[in-house]
Amino acid sequence: MEIPVEEVLVQIAQVVGSQYVLRDASVLASYGADGFTLENVPPRAVILPGNADEVAETVRLLAGAGVPFLARGAGTSLSGGAIARQGAVIVHLSRMSRILSVDLKNGMVECEPGVVNRTISQRVAPDGFFYAPDPSSGQACTIGGNVAENAGGPHCLKYGVTANHILMVELVLADGERVRVGHLAAYPDPIDFLGLMLGSEGTFAVVTRVWVRVIRIPPSQSTVMALFDQVAGASQAVSAIISAGIIPASIEMMDQLAISAVEQGTYRVGYPPDVAAVLLIEVDGSSVEVQSDTEAVLAILAKFHPRSVQTPHSEAERDLWWANRKTAFGAMGLISPRYYVQDGVIPRSRLPEVLERIAAIAERYRIRIANVFHAGDGNLHPLLLYDDRDPDQVARVIQAGSEVLRVCVEVGGSITGEHGVGLEKLQEMSLQFSPEELQALRGLKASFDPQGLLNPGKVLPESP
Repeated sequence: MEIPVEEVLVQIAQVVGSQYVLRDASVLASYGADGFTLENVPPRAVILPGNADEVAETVRLLAGAGVPFLARGAGTSLSGGAIARQGAVIVHLSRMSRILSVDLKNGMVECEPGVVNRTISQRVAPDGFFYAPDPSSGQACTIGGNVAENAGGPHCLKYGVTANHILMVELVLADGERVRVGHLAAYPDPIDFLGLMLGSEGTFAVVTRVWVRVIRIPPSQSTVMALFDQVAGASQAVSAIISAGIIPASIEMMDQLAISAVEQGTYRVGYPPDVAAVLLIEVDGSSVEVQSDTEAVLAILAKFHPRSVQTPHSEAERDLWWANRKTAFGAMGLISPRYYVQDGVIPRSRLPEVLERIAAIAERYRIRIANVFHAGDGNLHPLLLYDDRDPDQVARVIQAGSEVLRVCVEVGGSITGEHGVGLEKLQEMSLQFSPEELQALRGLKASFDPQGLLNPGKVLPESP
């Protein structure tokens, strides 16, 4: 017999404490959206467990009653991954925010899922280590969410994404069972269940503990800023740098509209208002490597006729450049009521062509699109600007976003690099995967979640 939801929530309150079962409508409204601004759905309730045992018992009770649920961290998801669909309950992991152990001999940190990304690097920096994946939301996003989305960041070009820095994860499965996947020896299992969980967007299990890899801070680094009068020149320079065998720690790019936004924000660099594109290129390693790579980068840039090229005069100036870039998304609020960010991936060599096609899409749909992206690995972040008070404009933005993703697939890329599919790109999954492939993915989901309770309505479109 099905147990009423109210009764289940009473039972859960006995596990986590009544103060950690939130039901007030005004509170639930604040959980209705994440960084994806086109949908807002308040959850049925919010539960805040304090440890893995409480998560497991909460999940067991919810599953036993057939109540859908999803895990949520900081709510910085940009694809709607933390929005509660189908009357779901949110299991909010913010109370589980402890770093449990630091083992620098083996280069690892054990932590709970609510630990903020940047906190790990701050903890180990005095000993000369850092945690490499650095999403632009690193000051707020949490490790559990990073695991769910396989988050990247500006430095993923050289250091890789979250999947390259996770050794082991403890999970609560859909029926409340606790398991661990991966292991601390840093070699993959014969069946890579850890790899399967990384980037599964909370549709297979709830993360309750993570063992991350930390690495030595490079002894030397150098940053180069190049300003271009043409986006094509900047794009071609990116491909030329990689083709020369140089792997910078990061290559970031912003176009003119993005630059105009960040220059109205807190971290103003002083970019000329008419500059078409800016590249930030960072190399790191030994002092000899950095000097050699920097000289090579400067020589390559000169071939593409930048307006200017410079290196920072101080560490503070370098930090300003990066703060300016990392606040680009938030700065869009200074030039538009809302923005809708996409996350396609393309081959680097197709950058000039794709950016031209994105500009054409913006003109056709009568909207503005700012481009901010990880140029080194071809991960585009077109920011489609709109006013949510205009329903016609909202419809045009959604259609334009879908066309951008279609272009990415057409040139041999992907519909997502680090933001995930969530509910935002459900229909676009059919651009990249065949009906047979999608059905196989549904079968995989069902093997972990036979009742379909975990983060329902995400990642996979419904069967036709």
